[in-house]
Amino acid sequence: MLINLKDLGSPLEFWEYFDQISKIPRCSGNEEQISNFITHEAEKFGFETKKDDRNNLVVKLNSKNKGNNNSKIVLQCHLDIVCEKNEGTIHDFSTDPISLRIIEINEEKWLSAKGTTLGADNGVGIAYLLTLMKKVHLNELVFDSKDLNLLFTVQEEKGLSGAFNIGKDFISSDYLINLDSEDDDSFIIGCAGGINTNIDIHFTGLSIDSFLKDPLALKLSVKGLVGGHSGADIHRNRANAIKLISEILWKINNKYSLHLNAINGGNLSNAIPRECEAIFFVKKNEISDIKRLFNQIVSEIKVKFSETEPNMELMLNIINDFKNNQNMPINLKEKLLNILYIIPHGPISYHSKIPNLVHTSTNLASIKTENNVIAIKTSQRSLQEEFKKEICQKINTLFILSGLKATVHCTGGYPGWEPNFNSKLVEISKKTYKKLFNEEPKIEVIHAGLETGILKKTFPELDMISIGPTIKNPHSPQEMLKIKSVEKMWNFLITLLKCLI
Repeated sequence: MLINLKDLGSPLEFWEYFDQISKIPRCSGNEEQISNFITHEAEKFGFETKKDDRNNLVVKLNSKNKGNNNSKIVLQCHLDIVCEKNEGTIHDFSTDPISLRIIEINEEKWLSAKGTTLGADNGVGIAYLLTLMKKVHLNELVFDSKDLNLLFTVQEEKGLSGAFNIGKDFISSDYLINLDSEDDDSFIIGCAGGINTNIDIHFTGLSIDSFLKDPLALKLSVKGLVGGHSGADIHRNRANAIKLISEILWKINNKYSLHLNAINGGNLSNAIPRECEAIFFVKKNEISDIKRLFNQIVSEIKVKFSETEPNMELMLNIINDFKNNQNMPINLKEKLLNILYIIPHGPISYHSKIPNLVHTSTNLASIKTENNVIAIKTSQRSLQEEFKKEICQKINTLFILSGLKATVHCTGGYPGWEPNFNSKLVEISKKTYKKLFNEEPKIEVIHAGLETGILKKTFPELDMISIGPTIKNPHSPQEMLKIKSVEKMWNFLITLLKCLI
């Protein structure tokens, strides 16, 4: 469906800005162009801007009423996006614009992208704040006795490193409204903390010719999975491409003793892997039996994920004239497949008092085989600091027990955000929502990580909340934004700002 921005609803400026920023590269670590665009807009409107040495940006919309009694409010979003695309999609995130499209599901219109992530996480926050800037400049919005700081952080999707480096003098505020939530009927008032556990295994490759006289190279592929956010979607029984590959390889190896060349799959630590492939060698005279076993395993897997993975593809193909005849030593291969088969992925425990809230989880995020190194990335989340560290320690123990000479690093930890059920900001937000929409909002603590946890640690006096329009399947090419929820949350945000004192 072709997009006419005027048909998307109000505010029109939001959709114009969202369209513009979809043309600007902003993968994590590459936020300079989007930061410069926002800075140019802010200074064009006459607002003061400030950047720190990490390229975090604040735009100051100070009230015309000068005085020490002005309410100080920070509205915050992050500049970067997760850059994921489907296999076969030709797209260079460093140069190519995101191709927007409208899809309709059950008579509801959604904005999505063609073969890539949409960037609504957190492009909606950027577009909201740019719209706010423009309307304040045009005097279409006036906030008496309120000083607004619009905070744009970098590298949220890479360990939240931008928020970690914000100094105490960078912002001054009584309230903080984070615009990185993904349900228009919910307020987030707490979140999990996280840590990454990365494993490197060095090895010396051996020629397959020393093991098999007439080897046959096979490629095992998994694609078409839903994937998603490793926090928000970890409990939805979505398949992990690396775990599927590992299960198939383990079962084939258990019966026919394959020889492993490489495994490659997954990408970012905060995304559930959607695609993975492995290359291995077998005896030619066993190929028919191996294919028969493969088909049996695939049937079992498809039953397990029949409700959640309708587009899953599992393929086993012969590679003719394969030139790379290196394979992993047999001892390494055996131990690696055993570990990948049993290494945990998904929820570890649920909250004892909040129904259906994941308390602790782990994500087997990526595996790469390159230059005689197997690099494995996992990520852990928990509402309590000690439990995420405990999972890291258990993964380390698993590799110790295997006897593999692996280097295990627990890195990139970030704090959770402990909920304040007596928050003044939450109470005002609940009353505002009820008055506007005649229903009670959901008050939630989420398993995903937010920058609010870090900012709360730096600014413990801040009263905080996270809101946003409805987004489905973030961190995957199936990401989509509910169009009518944009106007709903815009109206809520503006009304809330006017109510804060």
